[in-house]
Amino acid sequence: MRLAWISGTDALKQRMVKKFQVVETEPEAAMPPYMESFLAHLRVLVGVPFEYLIPDPRLLPDESIRFFYLDRSWTDRLVDGAVAVGKIGTREQAHHQAHAPAVSQQLDLTERLVRSLQRGLASFLDLKEQNKGDTQQADTITGFLLRSSAVVGWPHMDVRAYRTDISEPLNPADDSVFAQQLKPLRIELLSPSVMIALFQGTPQLVFLEEPHHGVQFGVREVGGGLLRIDLRSADGHQIRVDPNNPSSDPKTLDVPVRAANHRVIAVADLRKRLAQQKPANPTMPDQTGSASFAVSVLNPPWRQRFEGTEDHAEQPGGSGAFVSVVLIGSRVLEASTQTAVASLLNLNQG
Repeated sequence: MRLAWISGTDALKQRMVKKFQVVETEPEAAMPPYMESFLAHLRVLVGVPFEYLIPDPRLLPDESIRFFYLDRSWTDRLVDGAVAVGKIGTREQAHHQAHAPAVSQQLDLTERLVRSLQRGLASFLDLKEQNKGDTQQADTITGFLLRSSAVVGWPHMDVRAYRTDISEPLNPADDSVFAQQLKPLRIELLSPSVMIALFQGTPQLVFLEEPHHGVQFGVREVGGGLLRIDLRSADGHQIRVDPNNPSSDPKTLDVPVRAANHRVIAVADLRKRLAQQKPANPTMPDQTGSASFAVSVLNPPWRQRFEGTEDHAEQPGGSGAFVSVVLIGSRVLEASTQTAVASLLNLNQG
């Protein structure tokens, strides 16, 4: 149980001997740590009932994502409502009005610590001490709400937002790319299928990506039992139909299967087919061993991009834009994905 900042008896004594306002420079004017932390969490909507965020289920249908700006005035009023619990007279009301600007300025900085607190990286006081040098003024807060089977399938998916649109191939660890990343203020599951994310600033690019648990190999099923892989260069990147356009479709290769069982890949035949593609695609690795074959059947983490600032959801060919509603759960519903997840669950239970 949290200890009260001050007891009722002591509060009454203070009111009797100090009827004037406490100036900001006095220690008594500072918020106690638990109160500052609680109000900072409110600033990023922690503890706000879901029906206040989505009052009607039709605002966030299945397999959809909604991007939004956070209204600073609304969150300030939310803080006012929480602080109002301690206002029992005109003196407290006057004190609150006098110190409200300073409280808001402090919470502008403290709200940046919430994600670290939720992740248990350090105590509140330690994080606040480390954050002393961050005096940047409050920035716009943006975010999204996502309801999808992708959240169920990958609850620990990577979520990143960038202030500029960065084309593929995109390596988040690259220094020039990392410098463009917006600070995440909150990334949390509100339910098994609903995720909320808040960022400091306005993004031009947001992407969701499968967790990087290790190197993955595999093929994808494209319908009718047909298996297919993308052709890859020696460095693992896809070979595009138009090499000058990184957004063009990748070149693909049908995967041969055994005649006795169409769910079993004919590995030797696949290696031969890969070798036959080498003359037309010189950047492919030579099929001289297991390492080259592994690069060719690499199955990197799935990544869904949302980019731009215009809503193209209703326009032809609008997929891939920074849109208000995008279907992203089809990958989770693929038979190959469900089989892989089921295998992992059985392995973990065993």
